[in-house]
Amino acid sequence: MLVRTKGRQRARMPIPPDIGAAIVAYLRNGRPKSSCRRLFVRTLAPHVGFASGCAITMIAKAALDRVGIEGCAHRGAHIFRHSLATELLRSGATLSKIGQLLRRENHDTTRIYAKVDIDALRALSLPWPGGVQ
Repeated sequence: MLVRTKGRQRARMPIPPDIGAAIVAYLRNGRPKSSCRRLFVRTLAPHVGFASGCAITMIAKAALDRVGIEGCAHRGAHIFRHSLATELLRSGATLSKIGQLLRRENHDTTRIYAKVDIDALRALSLPWPGGVQ
């Protein structure tokens, strides 16, 4: 699938079978009729693609508000990137691989995801002299 990434770049990404099936179901049953070639279009007429990535951020914020999720450091489209990176890290992916998937050019910017895996960090830490074990 050709996706638009950060900085208006484009990238070809593989689609897992379950995601492909969900996209087919959306195209057959959920997507409004439109001649627009973008996968996701506005639900209200005119059924065209979103004007910018800000629309996704607004949709994510509204969804979080609707279900009452509070206390997230990231309230918008970035929550999807952060959630994916966190889950990959917990599943054993390396920061290098996560950085490649998220199209991070600098490894330092991927390291922010390491702080969320407290158990993995605890296993790497040394006991503090005189501290509680």
